[in-house]
Amino acid sequence: MPKQGAFTFVLHSHLPYCRKAGRWPHGEEWLHEAASETYIPLLNALTDLINDGVTPRLTIGITPILTEQLADPTILHNFEEYLDEKIVAAQADIDRLADVQAVWEAAQRAEAEPEPEPTPLLSSEELESLITKNDALLSSTAGDSPAPLHAGLLSATTVASADVAEIDEVVDAAAEEELEVEPELEEPAPLEQPDPHKAYLAQWYRDWYSMIKRSFIERYNRDIIGAFRQLQDAGYIEIITCGATHGYLPLVSRDSTIYAQIAVAVQSYERHYGRKPKAIWLPECAYRPAYYPEDRSETERKPGVEEFLEAQGIECFFVETTTIEGGAPLDKAEGKILGPYGDTLRKYVVPVTREVPPTGNSTLQPYLVGLSDKVAAIGRHHKTGLQVWSAEWGYPGDANYREFHRKDSESGMQYWRITGPKVDLGFKDYYHPDWINDKIHAHADHFTNLVHQVISEYRGQTGRYGLISSNYDTELFGHWWFEGVDWMREVLRRLAANPDIDLTTASEYIANNPPRESLNLPESSWGSNGTHQTWLNPETEWMWPIIHGAEKRMEGLVAAYPQTDGDLAEALAQTARELLLLQSSDWPFLVTTGQAQDYATKRFNEHVERFSQLADAIEANDLGLMRELTASFNDLDNPFPTIDYHVFAAREGLVA
Repeated sequence: MPKQGAFTFVLHSHLPYCRKAGRWPHGEEWLHEAASETYIPLLNALTDLINDGVTPRLTIGITPILTEQLADPTILHNFEEYLDEKIVAAQADIDRLADVQAVWEAAQRAEAEPEPEPTPLLSSEELESLITKNDALLSSTAGDSPAPLHAGLLSATTVASADVAEIDEVVDAAAEEELEVEPELEEPAPLEQPDPHKAYLAQWYRDWYSMIKRSFIERYNRDIIGAFRQLQDAGYIEIITCGATHGYLPLVSRDSTIYAQIAVAVQSYERHYGRKPKAIWLPECAYRPAYYPEDRSETERKPGVEEFLEAQGIECFFVETTTIEGGAPLDKAEGKILGPYGDTLRKYVVPVTREVPPTGNSTLQPYLVGLSDKVAAIGRHHKTGLQVWSAEWGYPGDANYREFHRKDSESGMQYWRITGPKVDLGFKDYYHPDWINDKIHAHADHFTNLVHQVISEYRGQTGRYGLISSNYDTELFGHWWFEGVDWMREVLRRLAANPDIDLTTASEYIANNPPRESLNLPESSWGSNGTHQTWLNPETEWMWPIIHGAEKRMEGLVAAYPQTDGDLAEALAQTARELLLLQSSDWPFLVTTGQAQDYATKRFNEHVERFSQLADAIEANDLGLMRELTASFNDLDNPFPTIDYHVFAAREGLVA
């Protein structure tokens, strides 16, 4: 019996370039956390399914700049050190909590033991008798002896018979003298109470990180990218590409930048994965249609993004839900930033309105885009995406799942669970790993049933074989939602066995079900309100003239040196790297969100400065300085080792 429809997870894996640019809280540990909590667990989940006889299928994007970093020996060496540090930190908690337990138990035993009874005092008669016996013993063994040893004792007996008032006087004086000399003793600090559940969690984390390290070394031979490549070569997954450094394409000024971001991405993909990519996740799902520029001195028409993709052999990309269906922004694209930031007034080749009314189109079908008959767009499916993205309805908010935000002050381990939607961090309950298995299976069942329901209803209403593209940032799973990778594994297990649904990949679906209709897509992103405002606003607008100036300057360098080799060619290649790195959408994003504003500003300015210094040396024809700067900057910024600086040649209005 034919299947009713198809499903694919589409995962977008991306982190900023942070090699040798700090470790914590901003820098390489972003990579280490994602590798340990997301990428290796995902590899384990897929490998385990295959070992269980299940055929998992999914679409996963690994951005070129992330691929370059995950394949870098320095990053991988530091990652192994990071895992060792986490194991040591967990063990330190185990030891510390064991010491607390031991001290507590010793104190409890001491309290439980009965106090010894005091030795009874001798009466005057008993004391006199004892003295008499001792004197007799001493006189039988010695001749003339010194004063009896008990002389002082006899003095004490004499004092005992003194006047009571005199004794009181002596005691009071001694007490006063003691108060003057000896300070009053402080009350001892209360003992730290033992915490057996926290000790159990510390052991659990130590074992978990040890398992991740074993997987990295023994299962994947310290080669994360190679492990994903093997899964693609075996037909289980499709790896898709992205802009080389995640540059925000609609806001760059030169067509040379759009060409370079895609061309370098394709070259990097071929070098790491041994084939050309068929699909792409546009950075931030940001799309620019063709339009007529106000200044037409260089070109009458600026091509749409789909035209650049077609020139590179890419047949598919992904867009936000409302780009296909129209209407108001939904979940991922909803934002609370007010104002017209990102509104770009352009005269489009195919006119579109700024507000997109409902179209009647469906994200369950791909559509050819603009004037292209080869490039299709697939929209993010809202209803299934809501199950993970929504803070109110999503599975990750379950009370028993691990709390992301609270960390132990000494080890950094996350020992707590969400507990409830409005529970303050200080009142979170401890995490219970043994509680989550039932939740994972229940949520996997719910999601699978939802997918089946959506596919069945669409087939019943239209008679068509549709595709659910459920799109997420990969790092949501494992890093943010700790149990998310296990949930995804169980969803894939269930859908692989479902008689009505095909598990597929994006390009496979397009190949087997060519799009029937074309759409003229509006300029859009999956950022706040579906616009560019997350990347262009009063906090970030100062960056864009700098980026635009660097684009023009690089075109000038390529024109000045159309053919060269040796040190000059190396310097031009490093200049191209720095231009790609300063174009990253991560820098304005981190400034806007405030997540790492100072760090992002610093990183952007560093790449701008490196680009400028190299360009100055090249324009001055200072070969000595060129060599020095190229070596210094390449030690820090070494992605895309085979980059050809000619990708930045001026090409306004051209896509190849």
